Amino acid sequence: MLRSAAEVLREYGPFPGVDHVHGVTFDGQHVWFAAGDKLTAFDPASGKILRSIDVAAHAGTAFDGQHLFQIAEDRIQKIDPKTGRVLATIPAPGGGGDSGLAWAEGTLWVGQYRDRKIHQVDPETGAILRTIESNRFVTGVTWVEGELWHGTWEGDESDVRRVDPRTGEVLERLEMPPGVGVSGLESDGSDQFFCGGGRGGKVRAVRRPRRRSGIPVDTASK
Repeated sequence: MLRSAAEVLREYGPFPGVDHVHGVTFDGQHVWFAAGDKLTAFDPASGKILRSIDVAAHAGTAFDGQHLFQIAEDRIQKIDPKTGRVLATIPAPGGGGDSGLAWAEGTLWVGQYRDRKIHQVDPETGAILRTIESNRFVTGVTWVEGELWHGTWEGDESDVRRVDPRTGEVLERLEMPPGVGVSGLESDGSDQFFCGGGRGGKVRAVRRPRRRSGIPVDTASK
């Protein structure tokens, strides 16, 4: 397993009126984060808040290219980002113990925090298609270039880890600084992750290691 210190590229926030960042997602232009009673979008270049949607937003957030998906207590809501209208609702697999949320392969991927699991879920029905076990509390979940990553947070220790989507084996860990947690997690589709900071009310950009022939570029010469 590869292990390294997470490289924090930038901190966003704290944001006015936001005391907790839950889920995080990226729509290709703007970063969205869940803050309890609203979804808020900001510009990752300037850090400026652009808009908010009044909707229950208690945990993970995802974007399928057209719609936002948001965990609200024991359900997952499909939201039109243009109008803020809830278009559909499915049950969340953890029944209220859910954490991260991601969209990939036409399905939703849902973290279960204390149960240390990630479920692949049918976005139309909520049916669980398969389950991956983790050995740590699962927070945010994201896919990028065929890689499955998830956040962990137990006590004062938190990391972002790449796992084998078939077995759950940990392949790589990016360890966050002491006391810095990861609540939500989302990739920008390239070389950085957006990480929710939980009670700190911040979002952090963290570098994603790039690879050549399966070897991280950062360590290939070491």
